[in-house]
Amino acid sequence: MPRPFDPDYLLARPLMANLATVDADGAPRNAPVWYIWEGGALWMLGTKDGSSARRIAANPQVAVEIVDFRRDDGILLHLGLRGRARIEPNDADRFRRLLANYLGADDWNPWFVDTIARIDDPDGRFIRLVPDSTFTNNVSYFRTGPDLAWDG
Repeated sequence: MPRPFDPDYLLARPLMANLATVDADGAPRNAPVWYIWEGGALWMLGTKDGSSARRIAANPQVAVEIVDFRRDDGILLHLGLRGRARIEPNDADRFRRLLANYLGADDWNPWFVDTIARIDDPDGRFIRLVPDSTFTNNVSYFRTGPDLAWDG
């Protein structure tokens, strides 16, 4: 039986999300992504010609999973989001907020910003998901059961 929790707890944290899309042949594809939760939408990084963006343009049905697993603390939280994603133009300000969530203040490695992140690149894209459904399950009882190790 699922034990729900407030999804905002995970959505506000710099965890990895797993974006699942569908390929042209119907095969599932997964990609780890950084994200930011703003305005009721999950914003994930992409590029104009990236494979996730191409698959979403052809079939916008996606699933996103975010898991917080901390073995030593006995924490295991699962958040699932489902819906139809859209590809949005790059927003440099949102991109900076996303990076700050993962990397801290904006004193980032210049090589990373210029070569990998390319914050102001016009080919940058965001994958935007306003979830049609949200599922949470707190299974933080695997070490402590039946009491929860985290009761949020």
